Amino acid sequence: MGCSVRIKRYENCILTLAVMAANVLIMAVSFDFYYDLNDDVLMHDIMAGIYTGTPDGHNMQTLYPLGALIALCYRVCGSFPWYGAFLCLCQFGSLFLAGVRLCSLCDGGEAAHTGGGRALAAKLLRLLLLSLFQWGIWLSHLVNVQYTVTCAMLSAAAVFWFVTTPDGLNAQQFVVKNIPAIVLAVTAYMLRSEMFLLTFPFVCLAGLYRFSSEKKIFTAQNLIRCGSVLGAVLAGMLVCGVVDGAAYGSEAWRDFRQFFDARTTVYDFYPELITEDRYGGDLTALGVTPVQQRLLRNYDFGLDDAIDSDLLGRTAAYAEEALGGARDWTAIARRRIYEYLYRTTHRDDAPYNVAVLWAYAAVAAAGLLQYRKDRAAADVRRAAQRYGFVWQLALLAIVRSALWLFILFRGRAPERITHSLYLVEFALLAALFVRMCGGFHGDKTGPKRGVLRGMTALFGLAAAAGLAGGIRDLRADQAWRAQVNADRYAIDAYCREHVENFYFEDVYSTVLFSKRMFEKTDPVCANYDILGGWLCKSPLYYEKLAHYGLDSADVALLTRDDVYLIISRSESERGSIGDITDHYRAQGIEAAAEQTDAIGDRYMVWRFAEAEKK
Repeated sequence: MGCSVRIKRYENCILTLAVMAANVLIMAVSFDFYYDLNDDVLMHDIMAGIYTGTPDGHNMQTLYPLGALIALCYRVCGSFPWYGAFLCLCQFGSLFLAGVRLCSLCDGGEAAHTGGGRALAAKLLRLLLLSLFQWGIWLSHLVNVQYTVTCAMLSAAAVFWFVTTPDGLNAQQFVVKNIPAIVLAVTAYMLRSEMFLLTFPFVCLAGLYRFSSEKKIFTAQNLIRCGSVLGAVLAGMLVCGVVDGAAYGSEAWRDFRQFFDARTTVYDFYPELITEDRYGGDLTALGVTPVQQRLLRNYDFGLDDAIDSDLLGRTAAYAEEALGGARDWTAIARRRIYEYLYRTTHRDDAPYNVAVLWAYAAVAAAGLLQYRKDRAAADVRRAAQRYGFVWQLALLAIVRSALWLFILFRGRAPERITHSLYLVEFALLAALFVRMCGGFHGDKTGPKRGVLRGMTALFGLAAAAGLAGGIRDLRADQAWRAQVNADRYAIDAYCREHVENFYFEDVYSTVLFSKRMFEKTDPVCANYDILGGWLCKSPLYYEKLAHYGLDSADVALLTRDDVYLIISRSESERGSIGDITDHYRAQGIEAAAEQTDAIGDRYMVWRFAEAEKK
């Protein structure tokens, strides 16, 4: 008897865990889990000790407390894929919590009162809908994992869990019930603070909506309930931010962060400054020589020690003042508003925008029908509160429009950001829909039940319709990744066979490489690095060079017999080798380049040396 009671108590967790485990198993058998971008690959290498030889939490992208914790795990057991496991735990853990909450909707409602079998069937149906979401809409992001998207999943789960917290709890019970939401939000902030801050307006709306959903709104108890949860999130963010600031507080790290921010400004928001020849004279006036301009253009700026935080800082300031000031912002505003409306209503962003539009329609339909029912019952106060869905949807539309226009105006809207915004908005709308359909009131009669069944069935059909196409596209993507990464594995094998040497890599020759998340890797310092990128010229970069007895790429590549350059044939034919020899010529040194080896058909190994004077 006791065992059955315990099983019943944890039934929602057991059912959700079983369904989630089945989904994960099928995905693992059907696909390879990849780090989507080389950003995550480098973060993994830093924390795993592959970059410098020692696991380190200074990966620049996550806040230091999280990076240090993962690095500590690698110190304890370097052969286990801690970072990949952490990202998957965050993603599927977020879905698990959403599934548990969806199952709890059946507890105490009509299905529970009419028989346990019906309640179980209702729970399985909700888990089926969640599975269809995973496979029909979100599959590519679950398999090709990116830390920015993972952050958004944590934020979305926190929003959904918070808004759908059961009613009738005192302040202490409410906070305890929302410990998962607090942990999710703070973890999201540590994982990708910029992405969490971008979704934070949705978190604030979740707090406002939850606050206004109580029968008695303006009470001290209600304020303490919601304020305590949001306050705990803000406190966690503050503590993590302070620790991160202290971890990067040295002069070397502060200087590199200035370099990092300036590089981001130039490359991400004003790339035309270095990619278009018409700005060559302006850059020269700033002190950026024509040779340096070419190195910046092909991302091999790590070769020139003079390209530092001061030079890039001047370049970034000029870009913001001259290029930003010269833009026709009125015309840009018209284009961006049109783009925003187009992306919201057309299929270019499908199925993500379709899911959000469905959610708006579902909330509106549930609210309208419930308002009619309350008005018919002459319950004016309840009708007025239920009619609040109008201002809730209107406010959400305003906030989401502001966020979208913000990223579009900046000219930086990659899929990992836009899809993330869609997800968190969808989670908030789904939570509102759940509440409006009486999920925690035991009230599933009348028009609400019809809306719940009809709208959820429509969502399930739409998600199922995208399943076949999503699987087909993902298989094609993974076949492409395997083909591209064959070169990466060949380069890695070549470098490991020549451990006595060190190899610099041309950036554009290797930018497309990714990595399987759970492949076996040796936690030893790799004897290669790229000539540019977001970690170049950081304290860790110089620590890596020092590990191999090098001071700088500039001197080592020219004077050391055991230092080489790996470059693709296409980039070599495009003139990258000439850019390097021109760099030395600008210093009064005639450098000779010699191809010494080849890696497959696509990559070449070059050595540079000072030419003998005749």
